[in-house]
Amino acid sequence: MASLKDFQLMFFLAVFATVAWMATAGDPDILTDFVVPQNSSNSTNGNLFTFTGMRGIFENPPPTFKVTKAAMAEFPALFGQSVSMAILQFPTEGLNPPHTHPRSAELLLLVEGCLEVGFVDTTNKLFVQNLQVGDLFVFPKGLVHYQYNADTKIPAVAISSFGSANAGTVSVPLTVFGTGISDGILAKAFKTDVATVQKIKAGLVPKP
Repeated sequence: MASLKDFQLMFFLAVFATVAWMATAGDPDILTDFVVPQNSSNSTNGNLFTFTGMRGIFENPPPTFKVTKAAMAEFPALFGQSVSMAILQFPTEGLNPPHTHPRSAELLLLVEGCLEVGFVDTTNKLFVQNLQVGDLFVFPKGLVHYQYNADTKIPAVAISSFGSANAGTVSVPLTVFGTGISDGILAKAFKTDVATVQKIKAGLVPKP
């Protein structure tokens, strides 16, 4: 029979394992105010903390859905800051296909037009909402979600923020049909035939 000390030790180990898991589940903590990127051409002044990649993106509305990111890859000063953002531009009937962000929730603010948004939880329940300008919507971390501008006349623009400098994006259509999983396996998984799978794959190839 286990002694009190054994229970105390097991409890300590369980708490330690939980804390260790939580510590590695998000962005790494830094021990300085900020991190100067290696080989940075900016001296340590205001330029290091400034991202200009959003300039001019509203001047010419895109013909297809477009996302402009300010994440760690584009804005290295975000390393260790656990934050990033993106501008989502939707033409009429524009779609941001189902996808996930494995390392962060997404908080979306609609600033122009209207959007249908939705996500599916781990019980396969679909949550859908129609947003108007000024509305906020949160997509929980790691869950499949989408955004769609159903309007046939007015484009839409949204700003998304993330609690990670590198939230990551996993596109469901491209991950399933564009990564080399065999046609036979996909046909069995979706209870269809190989010809249908190949047709879907062909439709995902970017048009020149």
